[in-house]
Amino acid sequence: MHVTLYRKYRPKGFEEIAGEQEIVQTLKNSLKSNRLAHAYLFTGPRGVGKTSIARLMAKGVNCLTNGITDTPCNVCENCKEISMGNFLDLIEIDAASNRGIDEIRQLKEKINYSPTKGRKKVYIIDEVHMLTKEAFNALLKTLEEPPEHVLFILATTEPDKILPTIISRCQRYDFKSVNYRDMREKLLYIVDSEGYKIDEPSLVAIYEASGGSMRDSISILERLMINTEEKNIVIEKTEDVLGITPLKTIDLFIEAIENKNQSQGIELLEDIWKNSIDIELFFKDLAKRAKDRIIKGDLETEKGLEIIDTIYDILSKFRYEEDKRLIGYVILNRLTERKEKEVIVEKIIEKVQEVDKDVVDISENDVNQEIVSKVTYDEVKKSWNKIIEESKKVKMTFGAFLIKAYFKDFSNNTLTIGFPEDQGFAKNMMETEPYRTLFLDVARKVLKSKIMIKYELQEVNKNKDRGETEDFSKKIIDFFGGEII
Repeated sequence: MHVTLYRKYRPKGFEEIAGEQEIVQTLKNSLKSNRLAHAYLFTGPRGVGKTSIARLMAKGVNCLTNGITDTPCNVCENCKEISMGNFLDLIEIDAASNRGIDEIRQLKEKINYSPTKGRKKVYIIDEVHMLTKEAFNALLKTLEEPPEHVLFILATTEPDKILPTIISRCQRYDFKSVNYRDMREKLLYIVDSEGYKIDEPSLVAIYEASGGSMRDSISILERLMINTEEKNIVIEKTEDVLGITPLKTIDLFIEAIENKNQSQGIELLEDIWKNSIDIELFFKDLAKRAKDRIIKGDLETEKGLEIIDTIYDILSKFRYEEDKRLIGYVILNRLTERKEKEVIVEKIIEKVQEVDKDVVDISENDVNQEIVSKVTYDEVKKSWNKIIEESKKVKMTFGAFLIKAYFKDFSNNTLTIGFPEDQGFAKNMMETEPYRTLFLDVARKVLKSKIMIKYELQEVNKNKDRGETEDFSKKIIDFFGGEII
C-alpha cells in the first residue's frame, strides 16, 4: 500500500522537526525535567508542525523504554502505536467536524478514566477555534482543573477566534512559517532518501508555492516526483507541473520594461495567455522576481521598486476586472511610458501656437484691441500670480492643476511654465483642451500681449525662485480659502 511522502517522513523525534528550534528546545526541556503544563496551545499557519510536535509530546510522556523523556525510543509498543496512529490513550479530535457541546460533554465523561496503556491520556484538539461558544464554555472547566493523568494540546490557525479565558489556561506557543533554509534541508533529505536529484531553482519554486508550509512543500515534491522521468527534477519540469511562469519569461518581461519595448511586452503577454498561465499570478511572480533581483544587485533599486509598486497598485485598482489580460496591458503601459512623449506633445503645441500667431480669431476682436506688441521678462514674472488668480476665476480646476506650477522663463515671446516631476498629470491636463486655450486667453488678457505658452516637466530648481515654489502649504490654503489652526 502506497504511503504519501508526508506521512512516510513525519518526524519520529524532535530532531527531525524542520524549524521552530526555540519551541522544540523549550518543550524538550519540559519533558526532560518532567515540568509539564496540563494544557498547551499551539498556534500558527497550516503545515508547520503543530500536530507533529503534539504527537511527539504524546510519545515523550508515554515511552515505555525511556520513561518521560525528550528522546522517545520509537521501538517500544507505545511509541510504535503512536507513530501508526492507533494508540488508545492518544485521542485526536477534529474540532471542525466535532464542534458542538455534545462532543465536549462526551470528552468530559471519558476524561476521568485512567489511561489504558500509557502514563497520560493525551487529547489533541485540532482547529480548536471551530468549536462553538457553548462547547468552549463546556471545555473551560475541564481545562482549569484536569485530572492528573490528562494532557491537553490545542492546535489552531486562528487564535484570535479562541476565548481569552481558554487561552489564559494554556501554555501558548506561536509557530511561524518554515524558512527556506530549514525547508530546503528537509526536502533534500527526502529527495536523497527516495533516490532522486533536484536542482536549486526547483527548491526555491517549491518553497514559494508552499507559502512556508512544510506539509505543502512535501506534497508538491511528491507531485514532481510522480511527473519526473529519470528521477531528476529540473526547474523546467517544476514550472510546468506547478503552472508557474518560467523565470526566463519573467526576465524577458523585465528586459522589455527596462528597454521600454511595448511590442516585446505585448508578445510576451500573448504567449502567457495562450499557455494558460494566470496573468495575475504572473505579475505577482514578476514582483517577487524584481525583489530578488534588487537583493542580488542585478536590477536597479529604483526600477525594481517601481515595478513592484505599479503591479500592486494596478492589481488593486482593477481587482474586479474579469479580463486579466487587459490589466496586463495597463501595467505594461505604465511601466514602459516614455518621457519622450512629453517632448513630442510640447513640439506639437509649439507648432500650433506658431500657426496661432497668424490666425485672427473673430471672437478675440475685443481682446486684440487692448493687446500691446511686446512685454518684457520682468513684466511677465511680476504678473505670474495675477495670471494664476484670474485663471481660477475662469475655471476653479486651474487652481488644482497649477498649485505646484512655477514661472520658469520668458523668451522669444513664449512663457515657459515648469512643473515638478511628480506633477506629470497636472502638466498633461494643462496641455489638453479646453484648459490650454482658456489659460492662454487669460494670460494674454492679463499681459495684454499675444504671447505663447510652453509647459515643461522637471525637477524644481530650489536655488532659483525658491520663494515661488517652496511654500506649497500656503498655496493649498490659499486655493481652498482656509487657514492654519
